[in-house]
This record gives sequence, structure tokens and C-alpha cells, in this order.
Amino acid sequence: MKKTLVALAVLAAGSAQAGIELYNQDKVTVNMTGDVEVVYLQGTTDGDEFKQEIQDADFGFDTRYAVNDDLQIGAYWEFSGDDGQADTGDVYLAFYSQAAGSIKFGKTATALDDAGIGGDYQFGINSFFNNGTPFSGDEAIRYDIDKGTFYGTVAFLQDKNGNNDLGEDGTFFDAKIGARVADFDFTGFVGKANFKGTKTTTTQVADLGTGVVSDVTTTADFDADETLYALEARYAGVENLNLAAGYYSLDGDVSGADVKTDTFGLAADYTISAVTVGAGYSRSSSDAANTDDVNNWYVNAAYSLAPSTKAYAEVGGNDADNSQTGVAIGLKAEF
Repeated sequence: MKKTLVALAVLAAGSAQAGIELYNQDKVTVNMTGDVEVVYLQGTTDGDEFKQEIQDADFGFDTRYAVNDDLQIGAYWEFSGDDGQADTGDVYLAFYSQAAGSIKFGKTATALDDAGIGGDYQFGINSFFNNGTPFSGDEAIRYDIDKGTFYGTVAFLQDKNGNNDLGEDGTFFDAKIGARVADFDFTGFVGKANFKGTKTTTTQVADLGTGVVSDVTTTADFDADETLYALEARYAGVENLNLAAGYYSLDGDVSGADVKTDTFGLAADYTISAVTVGAGYSRSSSDAANTDDVNNWYVNAAYSLAPSTKAYAEVGGNDADNSQTGVAIGLKAEF
């Protein structure tokens, strides 16, 4: 399963709460946050048609109680309407400290969800976790700390509830560490997934003599491991210009064989008044049998209609078999 590594904002531990303030009294604050994105999209798979998608439709409530001048206890609940389907987004309890960082318990993203370079919207750099590793989920613990020059995150997922595609005995661990030096920002990531449990499959089988169709249930054990390493570098030493490079290496089990995939990418964007133009390129190489290298690219432009609201257009594609040029025209807003 492909996992798209898109550029995401890094949330500093203990930073000021974002969103719209609904309540602030007696050491209690309640903020509402949200984002909406609607896009007309033609995908990069040959034959994909131009259609409308609701890719983000989320709002959440961030409630925090001040214990003292340094420590806050908080609860966050998010409602998600992505793809037009009602669901629960992130839900967690957390402790926030300016001195010691923050720790969250519940359903939330992990460290690798912050990975990614470039200002892409739909056709960004691709890396791979072949067995469907989640970079977010429930049964999660996440710790963040940001001291300005240095920052880091450690996260852990298990799957006893069967919601994270890891298996009842599966686990997922990831971490990142970063440093800001002059106009550079360097970040390293590591992720380790263990898929372990039993999988039950039900198929319908017809009796050729009687024509009666019956369900046949089979249960099989599965056990697979995957490890991902990533290095990213960003440079913002020229006014209005952002440059970035990233390297991602995956080593994991695919159908019983050990396969390694390496991805290298470059990205840049430049802002002129309310317009930002960007481009990116990546190349993925795998040592799997009968597999060719894949080149990915995108070019886009976005116009800031208002604070945290932009319209964008993007084209992108790759040279894989049965592919075509993708086109996206979208509108997104955050608060």
C-alpha cells in the first residue's frame, strides 16, 4: 500500500492553541479548530476521470485546564467528514508543559505523519509501507518536545481493538529528531512496524452438483516486519523561497520476500505577494524482481484568497505503467 508523504506543518509542543477561541475563564480555555478542502481531481492512474472529492471536512474542540503556570491538562475531540463520510477523527487526553513537552493518549497521528517535503496538494513525493502501516490511529501514545533549536517526537501504536491494520499482536513505533541551524532545518525519522496476528477470510463457494452457494471461512496467521528511515533538509535563507530535499528507505516483507525501496526527492516553492508557485520531483527504486524505477513530479500554483484560505491548481504524474497526467483544482480553508 502506498503512503503519500505530504508536507505538513510541525506542531510545536506547548505552542499557542490555534483555532477560534470559544471560552477563556477561570484557567479553562476551549478552542474550535477545523479545515475544509474540496477538489476536482483526475488521478494519475490510466482511465481516472475528473471528479469532485471532499478530502477534508473536519472540526474539533481543544479544551485545556491550567494546573499551574507551566502545566495544562487537555482533551481534544474531532469530527471528521472526509470523503463525505461521517466519522470520529482524533480523540485524546493530553498533558502540556512548556518545560517538559506534551504527551497524548488516545487516537492521534504518529511522528511519521509529520514527514514530507514540498508544498504539494495531491501528487507529492511517494514512499511505501507495503502492508498498510498506519501513521495515525487509536491505542496511541505520542510525546513531543520543542526547544527551538532542537525538537523531537516519539509515538507508539498497538492494535488490540483491531482498528489499525497491524493485527492483534502487532505494534508500530516511530520517532523523529530535528535541529534548526541558521536558515536550515534538518529532520530524521525512523519507523518500525510489526504485523502479527490472525486474518479471517470468508469466500462464497458454489456446489457444482446442487448449485447451492455457501460461505467458507478460513483463518491464517500472518507475521511481517517493516522499517522506514528518512532524512529531510529544508533551507529558507532566501526571502520568499523554500528549498527541501528528502531521502526515504523502506526495508520490509512483501509476500514473504524481503524488499528494499529507496526514494529521493527535491522540492521548491516561491511566494510572490498572494501567489505561491511550487514544484517537486522524486525517484523511487526497489530491488523487487521485475520492478522498474519510478519518477514522480508535480507543479502547482496557489492563490491566498484570505488568511488560511487558498485556491490551488496542480498537475503531476509518474512514468509507471498504466499512468496518466493528474490534474487537480481545489479550494481549502483552515481555522
